[in-house]
Amino acid sequence: MVRIWVTIGGCPPDPSNRSGAGEDVPGTGARGPELLQSALIEFARESGASVTAVYLLPPDEPVLQLAVLGGVPWEISMPWARVALKAPSPVTDAVRERRLVWVGGQEELARRYPRMALVVPYRFTLAAAPITTGTDVWGGLVLHWPASHPPQPSPREREAITATCHRLGLLLRKAADSGHRVRPAAEPVMLPPLRRRLAGPAEAQAAVDFAERLPGGSCSLDADGRITFLSTEAAELLDAGIPELLGTKPWEALRWLADPIAEDSYRAAMLSRETVSFIALRPPDRWLSFRLVPDASGISVRITPTHSAHAHAPVSSSAASRPATSPATGRATTLYHLMHLAATLTEAVGVRDVVDQVAEQVLPAFGAAALALMTAEDGRLRIIGYRGYTAELMERFDTVPLTSDTPAVHVLTTGVPAFFSTFAELERAYPPAVLQDAMGAWAFLPLITSGRPVGSLVLAYEQPHPFPPEERAVLTSTAGLIAQALDRARLYDTKHQLAHNLQSGLLPHTLPPVAGLDVAARYLPATRGMDVGGDFYDLIRLGPTTAAAAIGDVQGHNVRAAALMGQVRTAVHATAGAAPDEVLARTNRLLTDLDPDLFTSCLYVHLDLGAHTACLAGAGHPPPLLRHPDGRTEPLPLPPGLLLGIDADTDYASTEIPLPPGSVLALYTDGLVEAPGVDIEDAVDALAGALARADPSGPHAMDTVADSLVQHARRSAPRSDDIALLLLHPSSHT
Repeated sequence: MVRIWVTIGGCPPDPSNRSGAGEDVPGTGARGPELLQSALIEFARESGASVTAVYLLPPDEPVLQLAVLGGVPWEISMPWARVALKAPSPVTDAVRERRLVWVGGQEELARRYPRMALVVPYRFTLAAAPITTGTDVWGGLVLHWPASHPPQPSPREREAITATCHRLGLLLRKAADSGHRVRPAAEPVMLPPLRRRLAGPAEAQAAVDFAERLPGGSCSLDADGRITFLSTEAAELLDAGIPELLGTKPWEALRWLADPIAEDSYRAAMLSRETVSFIALRPPDRWLSFRLVPDASGISVRITPTHSAHAHAPVSSSAASRPATSPATGRATTLYHLMHLAATLTEAVGVRDVVDQVAEQVLPAFGAAALALMTAEDGRLRIIGYRGYTAELMERFDTVPLTSDTPAVHVLTTGVPAFFSTFAELERAYPPAVLQDAMGAWAFLPLITSGRPVGSLVLAYEQPHPFPPEERAVLTSTAGLIAQALDRARLYDTKHQLAHNLQSGLLPHTLPPVAGLDVAARYLPATRGMDVGGDFYDLIRLGPTTAAAAIGDVQGHNVRAAALMGQVRTAVHATAGAAPDEVLARTNRLLTDLDPDLFTSCLYVHLDLGAHTACLAGAGHPPPLLRHPDGRTEPLPLPPGLLLGIDADTDYASTEIPLPPGSVLALYTDGLVEAPGVDIEDAVDALAGALARADPSGPHAMDTVADSLVQHARRSAPRSDDIALLLLHPSSHT
């Protein structure tokens, strides 16, 4: 029996689980991101901020992830749940540059962050600030104020934001030091709404009586847009019963309100905290005016009859006969997510970026439970990304031959999408189908660009799902958008791999063994695309008890920089064994003769393991760190030297230091210590502190120390430059 693609399954995260579960933090009683709740609630209450959010920076990937959210529904913030650190946005700029970012209004937002302004075209004032302690960066704080807020922050507001970020940083630092680093969950911890006061039972009835006496209809929505109260006249105007409307979203429960204007007005009110009005036609001929008045707890809605002459944009009479949208999503929600997807995919570079963005945007946009993204490779359909499925199930369907009689293969080869509202429909089209999961409907979409198929996209729904023509058209267009982005991403990945191979070929694959010397090296590129860096390191065995070490950084990130880096390494090798000042002088003359129009920093070390000494010379390079056998660590103040390649007649000075067994000499490039907003001397001192705390004893100790220094750099600040590190550790046996 043939098993076709549709049988894959799995369940998405439970949307009701918003606890942000994490590990207990000793002494706090809090769990994970909940540790930050009280500080954020206090700040929101005192500052009047309408939206409060904390993003955390995981230690193992350059992404900010939403961990705590208040003042706005999770559904609205979902497209911004994970933000690549390199992406242009207020919070990423604040974290990368370690500064307060203030956006005073919609016009400024459109000028500085056009993609964000396109997706969120509402009026509000925004601030973003980094959460730090010393050189450690933990994440960012994002704040919104109503549109009525002044366009510039007051000194008091600046101080309050700084103090709150400092308080949050201390909480995160304490948790990490206790071994329980706070990590974001799949969904953020939701802060409770700030209410002016709470009502008792008698007062609640009095409030209902008050609303019933008012002319027109009264309605209340919670922050998620669900109806929590409805007056009798409001229900009559909406032509629906109170029980059937309570707990629903108006644009989902009432077909004639499914036009995006209703949901978009709700979003505008929640984000701007301004009163928003719109007019809608209740079939067949009743015009109603809706006035939305928001605050932190939700929205009060006044509903009154009006006349068609007052309508700004009359709704088509066909709206009454149009099928209701999926209960999981409205049309405005779909457009919101798709606009975000379209804008985001323009900045996606690699296949991984495309897969992540598609998974995060498409599922909530269409109310699907799971998806899988596939490409055609070597006559087979390869799964390159999925969401909502188990890895075991994906392995079962990976590498399906393109000759298989399956929907995913058929849409790829024919270019025609296929929609199955129920399993019975699919089984009629593909009799061998076997249902192996609980999914109830599927959309199979071809990914075609320039008339050429590049893959398939499968969307699965937990329940039977009708696919009206309008939704089919949007899904098909979305697949075309994804196909173009995926095609660009695959080309990028190919070029990136070529660049990586070029750079790897110019660096030493292994370091030569030197008796009596333990070494470790690390190289971490920070460049993207075809850019390649010019950082390099080397270790040269000169004799039984002598060796030379070099590290350097060629200006720029391109093929020319990489080529010059290879020439510098060759020149250092050719003169190794001479005095360090002479090695640098000869290399400098060679580079000056080549006239590369690029400059190079370099540090050269001659090691005499028998005499337990090291002789060093530098050319514009960061100072090395020396860890003494007793653990005391200090930067070595070498005489300054001009960068290589500037002046052929430059002289360099050598400095000799004792290097007894048990000491560690750390050579590094500036990518390990330089970060926006961080004083370079403070960063070097912090790195020296990290080296002092490391343990250089034991087998493979240098590898452990090297990893700890790299992790320190990643944790202390986002890096935008390559990192090269070379550790030299004379052992007690020479």
